[in-house]
Amino acid sequence: MSSLPRSTPESQGLSTGALDAFVAALDASGQELQTLMLMRHGQVVLEAEWTPYRLHERHALFSVSKSFTSTGIGLLIAEGRLSLEDKMVSFFDGDDLPDKISDHLAAMEVRHLLTMSTGHMQEVADSIDRDPRMVRTFLGLEVEHAPGAPFAYNNRATYTLSAILQKITGETLLDYLRPRLFEPLGIDEATWQLSREGIVTGGWGLSINTESLAKFSQLLLQRGEWDGKQLVPAAWIDEATKKQVDNSNQDNEDWRQGYGYQFWRARHNTYRGDGAFGQYCLVFPDHDATLVITSASPDMQAVLDLTFEHLLPAFEGGTGDGTPRPATLELPAPTGSAPQGNGRTYQLDPNDTGVTAITLGETVTLTLQVPEKSETLDIVCTPGDWTEALDTLQDPPQRLVTSVSGEGDTTVVTVRYVETPFVATLRCRPEGDRLTVDLHFNVGFGPLEATLTSK
Repeated sequence: MSSLPRSTPESQGLSTGALDAFVAALDASGQELQTLMLMRHGQVVLEAEWTPYRLHERHALFSVSKSFTSTGIGLLIAEGRLSLEDKMVSFFDGDDLPDKISDHLAAMEVRHLLTMSTGHMQEVADSIDRDPRMVRTFLGLEVEHAPGAPFAYNNRATYTLSAILQKITGETLLDYLRPRLFEPLGIDEATWQLSREGIVTGGWGLSINTESLAKFSQLLLQRGEWDGKQLVPAAWIDEATKKQVDNSNQDNEDWRQGYGYQFWRARHNTYRGDGAFGQYCLVFPDHDATLVITSASPDMQAVLDLTFEHLLPAFEGGTGDGTPRPATLELPAPTGSAPQGNGRTYQLDPNDTGVTAITLGETVTLTLQVPEKSETLDIVCTPGDWTEALDTLQDPPQRLVTSVSGEGDTTVVTVRYVETPFVATLRCRPEGDRLTVDLHFNVGFGPLEATLTSK
């Protein structure tokens, strides 16, 4: 995989002190930054990783995936195989279509899917991973308004774009983009989740590393040109990243500046792809700069606020407030006393976490099992610093780190899946022959708390 060129901040018109103050502010913000990379004039001038996270490892991008889907649609249009005005229902047969096609559904165009102005009244962003027929379900939803009506965030619309591309090309969105986008950019680690009907999910599910996301953001800044070749038409980048629909019905300031073709407009003439819990691909056209971030942020607006507060003055020659960059960037393992485990193995009642058994001792063993698979995996967790392990039940396998500490009779296990934002804390309380586990997630799409019990 080819690397991006590196440079000192000063040679690209920036102050090292200003960038150090930016990193320090992010580190102190409580937003749990994991990695970041800043480019100016085509050069990497700042890169940082918070241990145990690594710049070169894949990271789940969540809805940043949508911006890649948009790029695939733009390429398909450039090839003359699709148009913005094509009717969405024209790509699907009777097995996917509802018995009665409403006038609003019949009027829905590819353009409306791209701009999330499909005519649905409310956000269509519910959990859909378990839906075996997502296209059919989407087409069966009531379309309350004529397409082009107010913006409503819509995961299923992006999924349907991926389905349309697959119908036209006979290959998945990932396979379509490999020779046209990923390989020219030197991105060879990309994975993208498939739905149960064999379609790339489109609106989520893409994983690439931080530098690869920086390459994509630089491609956007360069209006589709890379190494002297026009990979994506400049006109498409221009249209995709400008305001196409009004989204002033959104709550946060940088989410109501307008929406393009699967890109958000933001303040200060910037635009971005963003994903849940603080995954960012932010482009500053006025300053010839891009910033990418992976994180587990509980407040995504706070990250943007800090970015604008520190980087905009830096682009204008500011030197920062003198705050030094922390000597160490890390998310340390929890501290505590040694665990007081009893050496027993507890079989857990059925649950949605994948943990089927826990063995408590000086170390803790978590037994994992993926639904619908018979094989199990033991993850041994030790006290002190992070212990690395590989979850081979995932496809592809994922690195995780664990640590154990004690609080009296309670054993506390912390698990970080470092290719994602997710951190699980398991507070294990033995009570006679039974074990109760109070489970907490740092971020998530559903409840963050659960209780597991042994059999």
